[in-house]
Amino acid sequence: MSFLIDPPWLYATGRVYGRLMPERTPVARTVHTATAGAFLLTSISLYLNRPWTRPIWERCRAEDGRDWMLNSGVFRFDPRRAGWRTHAVSALLFATYPWWLWLGERAGRRE
Repeated sequence: MSFLIDPPWLYATGRVYGRLMPERTPVARTVHTATAGAFLLTSISLYLNRPWTRPIWERCRAEDGRDWMLNSGVFRFDPRRAGWRTHAVSALLFATYPWWLWLGERAGRRE
């Protein structure tokens, strides 16, 4: 998971959910919440370099979890120099995760 990959992945997942669960039933809300929660838990844990995320970022050939979240193997930001601005922007990006999923669900229900 990374800031570059997560939003399109959440949107695409939401589209599938929207097609399979066209109404906002308790089951649909539970699936939405569990999916957003799993993405947030994993991505925030990567950003904070939690030890359990090591297999993920190593498979992605990143220096650590924050490197993977910020750079996705594409950019060249120095994850060791992340300051308050980087952390604030990252927090804002994390806050959009449920929104991307919701947008995909909405699009999937219209199909």
